Amino acid sequence: MGGRPSSPLDKRQQQHLRDQVEVLLRSFLPQYRLQLAASVLQQISRELVPQELAGSQLLPSKKLPRVREHRGPLTQLRGHPPQWQPTFCVLRGNGHLEWFSRREEFENGGRPLGSTALTGYTVLTCQREYLRLLDTLCPDASGDHTQEEPDPLLEMPVSFPLFLQHPFRRHLCLSAATAEAQRAWRLALQGGIRLRGTVLQRSQAPAAHAFLEAVRLYRQHRGHFGHDDLTLGSDAEVLTAVLMRDLLPELRAQTQPGLRGAGRARAWAWTELLDAVHAAVLAGASAGLRAFQPEKDELLSALERTIRPDVDQMMRLRGRVAGKLRTAVQGPLESCLRGKVDAQLPRVSQTLLSIVEAALAAVQTLLAQGMDRLCRHLRANPSGARLRREVHSFGEMPWDPELMQTCFREAERSQGRLEQLAVPFGFLGARSLVFGAQDLAQQLMADAVATFLQLADQCLTSALDCHQAAQQLEKVRGRVLKKFWSDSGSALRRFVRGWQLCVFLPFVRSQLEPRCRAELREFEGDVLAVGSPALTIEGVYEDVIRGALLQRIDGELKKALGASDVSCTRDGCSEAAWGQAGAAPKFNSVTSFSAERRERMGTALCLPEKSSVDSSWQLPQVTSLPAASGAGSCGTSPMFFSFQLSAGTDTPQRWFPPILSWRFEPSRRE
Repeated sequence: MGGRPSSPLDKRQQQHLRDQVEVLLRSFLPQYRLQLAASVLQQISRELVPQELAGSQLLPSKKLPRVREHRGPLTQLRGHPPQWQPTFCVLRGNGHLEWFSRREEFENGGRPLGSTALTGYTVLTCQREYLRLLDTLCPDASGDHTQEEPDPLLEMPVSFPLFLQHPFRRHLCLSAATAEAQRAWRLALQGGIRLRGTVLQRSQAPAAHAFLEAVRLYRQHRGHFGHDDLTLGSDAEVLTAVLMRDLLPELRAQTQPGLRGAGRARAWAWTELLDAVHAAVLAGASAGLRAFQPEKDELLSALERTIRPDVDQMMRLRGRVAGKLRTAVQGPLESCLRGKVDAQLPRVSQTLLSIVEAALAAVQTLLAQGMDRLCRHLRANPSGARLRREVHSFGEMPWDPELMQTCFREAERSQGRLEQLAVPFGFLGARSLVFGAQDLAQQLMADAVATFLQLADQCLTSALDCHQAAQQLEKVRGRVLKKFWSDSGSALRRFVRGWQLCVFLPFVRSQLEPRCRAELREFEGDVLAVGSPALTIEGVYEDVIRGALLQRIDGELKKALGASDVSCTRDGCSEAAWGQAGAAPKFNSVTSFSAERRERMGTALCLPEKSSVDSSWQLPQVTSLPAASGAGSCGTSPMFFSFQLSAGTDTPQRWFPPILSWRFEPSRRE
């Protein structure tokens, strides 16, 4: 694997890549500007909708998503020619992996030998599987690998490998000393990959939503209608992946024949060349987006000033145009839905529901077990040091990769079946979907933990002895489980509803594209008369298709979940209402389930047959919660979990000092 590209990127090649990035930005930024306007309009219209029903029952965790810093010795394949060498690796909390030649260099603040953001990588732990993957990158015409040059991967079989593979970057080949170390590193790396990948999907900012929509529409205008995993990563990383996908056939045709070596040596050289191209494209995309940032900030401020006063008029016009357009395209739209969507919709719905239900049931089980463990320790061993450890462990549950792996694994079980069902519709985003389900499970766990800690802090007073405090804690446990049940039901609906749109909406658009394109010109003048970039005939047309799809999706969810109404979406706004003349979006967080699903998920509730939790008991109204609502809040007032430790006596003992101040303070190196 010591082969190198026949030549590094010369000045002409680097200039060519810069030109390609400029072409991409010139085509993409106009679409981005339009989507920024549409996102601001959507946000303002959502603010004006009366909130008929309460939102989340759980208190939101203030702790930002992160991965635990993980460090330790590994063996790495590096150098020219590549050789297995000892290394010391550090996975940062932001999903960056660094490696040093020795532990002492890291501890002394030295510069790492190398580092990489984990966006887009996949972890493989089977050497044979990785070698098969290399064979597909640069296949020989003969397919014969018997006469290859010496290959360190074959000369030194790896017992506990960790191969990080990327479609456009150099691979990282690592090896752990034991199976336990390999598993710990695998879980940590997978957490970093997911954290880096879903940064835009987790964001609630209009600019993030606008960017993802602009990427989708940019690719759609170039003939790529299906949702796929190119949108994983930051904005610059996403644009880099889009351009790399377009450049790949040309790169393969022009450079692979000139690569030295044979078989896997050529494949290794190919990944190094791709890494150089990726770095050049990423630098150009980052520079272009940085240059656009001042314009974007000014544009968002101007849109806020101009759209808000006229939002009612704009929404009424949108509704009128949508009504006319719906009538014009109803025939082909209904024909497409009946002929190509209706038959698969129930199976896709059931698969999505099974993915999320299994993950949330696992979260509920872990949450109940964690709260039970705290109650038991408070009753049996009210030692201050022990309670500190238990409370700390409970607060860290959402960020414990080993513990949360139970929930994450459940989200992965149906991925293969989902791909089989969705690929015929052009959907190639199964990894993004699974990451989304795992993020949802982690966020609900974090919110539930934060709620338990805050409500416990409110109800535990200095007048309680240890036994009474444990009883109050059990009541808080019951209350939190009820809140979790409510929020998980709402989250389940939003998740399934949103991802069904991701599967079917691009497909329906692709089927209607030739026939319905002419209909749009007839109504374009009505939209242009508004004079605002927030309203486009393309956007209204897509809202009409979305509304028709949501009627079917909601009907299927109603049958599957047994709810009387389903009208919440992935971002909390009823998209169906965008296509109704003069109608405002309505919100509904009904969380009833069918008896079968309630029984399936209810087993995770872990309540005893005769619980000590009084169902009529209510916590006192919380009027002033501590600023820190989750384990590890950043830069806010500390939240304390204050138990009285009386050791079985009737006379209250002195209060133990606050058990733990929940602050997450990164190390100076971070």
